[in-house]
Parts: sequence; structure tokens; C-alpha cells
Amino acid sequence: MTRETKKSAAAFTRASKVLVGGVNSPVRSFAAVDGSPPIISYGAGAKIFDIDDNEYTDYVGSFGPAILGHAPEAVVTAVGKAVRKGASFGAPTQTETLLAERIVAAIGSAEKVRFTNSGTEAVMTAIRLARGVTGREKVLKFTGCYHGHADAMLVSAGSGCATLGVPSSPGVPSQATANTLLAPFNSAEAVAEIFQRSGKEIAAVIVEPVAGNMGVVPPGDGFLQTLREACDQAGAMLIFDEVMTGFRLGPGGAQKLYDIKPDLTTLGKIIGGGMPVGAVAGLAEIMDNLAPAGPVYQAGTLSGNPVAMAAGLAALETISADDEFYDKLEQTSAQLEAGMQAAAAGAGLANRVCINRVGSMLCLYFCPGPVANYAQASLANAQAFGVYFRQMLNRGVYLPPSQFEAIFVSTSHSSEDIQATCTAAAQALAAAREVM
Repeated sequence: MTRETKKSAAAFTRASKVLVGGVNSPVRSFAAVDGSPPIISYGAGAKIFDIDDNEYTDYVGSFGPAILGHAPEAVVTAVGKAVRKGASFGAPTQTETLLAERIVAAIGSAEKVRFTNSGTEAVMTAIRLARGVTGREKVLKFTGCYHGHADAMLVSAGSGCATLGVPSSPGVPSQATANTLLAPFNSAEAVAEIFQRSGKEIAAVIVEPVAGNMGVVPPGDGFLQTLREACDQAGAMLIFDEVMTGFRLGPGGAQKLYDIKPDLTTLGKIIGGGMPVGAVAGLAEIMDNLAPAGPVYQAGTLSGNPVAMAAGLAALETISADDEFYDKLEQTSAQLEAGMQAAAAGAGLANRVCINRVGSMLCLYFCPGPVANYAQASLANAQAFGVYFRQMLNRGVYLPPSQFEAIFVSTSHSSEDIQATCTAAAQALAAAREVM
């Protein structure tokens, strides 16, 4: 089964002449799946359409924000009204306050918010704030957890426990990562060892409470509580990077799901309703150390711009207006997981692939389970995933073009969409089995 792709191929060739790699974010290039990307024309609900008029059921969802599906009417209307009044003023608007109030009401650890333009900016701000408040410099992160492309967070996943970070990209000076410590995700033992050695120097621990950048890896029993206790004992701050999980795993995010309160939370994706946005949220006594209330500097001309604020506010209002929103999302996601498990069993891969799911985030790994950290995720068969991905794309299912990205389900995905996806998966998995 092959789809017509001539227009997309020509458009990608043209883009490659003026855009680096033909894209503005590396994973979009399809380099990891040995292919050329379809060029998207528009989206509607759970579907996206390319310039060759191919239709796809979309499970990328802009890597998380499209929890309502594409172009939801409430968000489109809000953006239209906002942009007609002016795209940006570099001055306060009431919409910033309204969206911040929504976030504070939902996120149990939040009393005040500072908006940024991306998740990367939010992480940069949270780390600077933690260092400024504690007077310390070291930050502990976990291998396989992605926190944006700020220098201090671009640390090689191959570095060992408690080893000073090694830059994972040219252009990142060693000094920028010299205070970044690494531990395996879900290893309480490694965390204890690092804090025993360096606890009084650690400003913060930053973690994706559900890792969404090595596929989908949930926290093990007690792991997040271990982080909370280690930070409390050492006087360090705990930062939850909920750019993906915030408002996706429930109105209170992963911290509500696992009943752990971080000191700071970074947000993005859904709070922008599809527009570029990020945020840092936390207790007032911490947040008030940011300028102009305090000495820790952060600024952004487009931060809190009225169009992004209007989009995010409309998205959160739409979600909160439906008391059964997350129940319905869970039912759809559970249907997808069960269908994928059945497809894998039908293809003879029941014990050769692993499916991890937390709420509406899911990943199918081409390796036996369990997958509880980056080392285990990295055992997945990239060649088999590439075959599977291309087979699914040809059958009209648009998946993240990397083994290490999450599938995102929206409330626009119908039962029929899920059934068709699982039927396609059974055929695609049978093809992938041939290279395993």
C-alpha cells in the first residue's frame, strides 16, 4: 500500500534549500524513520491532511497540545477575536491574569505564575530561580528526560550516575553542564548516592514525573516520593517538568495523579491551546524572587501575548466545562492500548514488544519489557520501528517519527478511529516482525 506523495516530496526538497534540514525541529525530518515527511496542509479534529490530499489519523497532536483535536471551534474563535485586537503589545492584558488564575486553581502547588514563550524558556527560568533562591549551582536530572535545549540540560544520556555532565551537542561549552548531575530514571539508589555525596550543593532536582521523551515511562512505586524527601532533607528544590503532562493526565497534572507537590512546575503545550507558550508556577514565596518582585532576572517581549493567552484560556475552559472530559479520554486511550496489545499478539509479538501507557500518553517499544528507564528503552529495535512507522503511515495513521516519542490521544479520536488504527497496527506489526 503506497500513497501519492509527489507534492510533499517536491515541497520538502524546496524547503531543504532554505530551511536547515528542511525543518525547524529535527524530529520532523523523518531522518529517524528513513523517510521524507508529508507536508501538512490542515487539521480537523483527530485528522490531518497533507498537500497531496492524503488523510491521516493523527497521534502526534503537535507532541501534546492537541488534546481537543485540531482546530477546536472554541480555540479558533478565541484566537480570531484576540488577533483582531492586536497580536502583541509588550504590555499587560487581562487575559494573562485569567489564564494564570485557571492554572493556580488547578495546580495544587501553584500560587503564582510566570509565562514564557516555550517549555525550554520555562525550564531555564525554573532552574535559574532555584539557583537564585538556594544560592547553589548543581542540578540533578535523569538520563532520557528532556527539558528543552538550554545548554545546561543538553547532557549526554550515556554519562554515568553522579558523573559531571558531558555536553551532548557541539556548541555547548563544558562549563555549561559542569554543574549538571545525572542519574538513571526510577533509580532511588542512584539518587540517594548523589545526595549523600553532593546534597548540600544541589539547588534542584528536575524530572519529568512521567517521562515522555524516551517513549512513555511511568515513575516506579515511591520514586517521586524519594525525590521529594531527598530535596526536603538537603534543602534543594524539586522541579516537575509538566510541559507534557500538565492538564493532560488530569486537571492537576502528574503531581495530582501521584500526590506529590513539587516546589516549581514548568508547563506548556495544552496551556497554549496550540500556540507557543510556557510557564513556571510555584509557591508565592519562591516565585516572588523573580524580577520585578525579586532579584532573579527573567523577561520576554512576547511572554503572555494576548493571542497565546486567549488560545490557552479557551482550551482550559473547554476542558473544565465537561465533567467527564478525562474519563472519556481515559476510555479512548484504554481502547487504543487494548487494541494494540491484541494486534501485537496477533502478529506473534506479544512477548517481543512492550506497551507503556499513562492516561492519554502511550508508547509501543520494539523490545521485551519492562521499560522503566532510558537504558531499557534504548534496547528497542529501531529498524523494526521504522518498518512499523512507514507501514502505519501508508495506512493513514500518523505516529511520532521516533521510537522515543509518545503517542498522544485526544477527545476527537472516535471509537472508529481507534478500531481502524488497531487494524492497521496488526498489519504493520506483522511486517515489522520480519526484521526483528
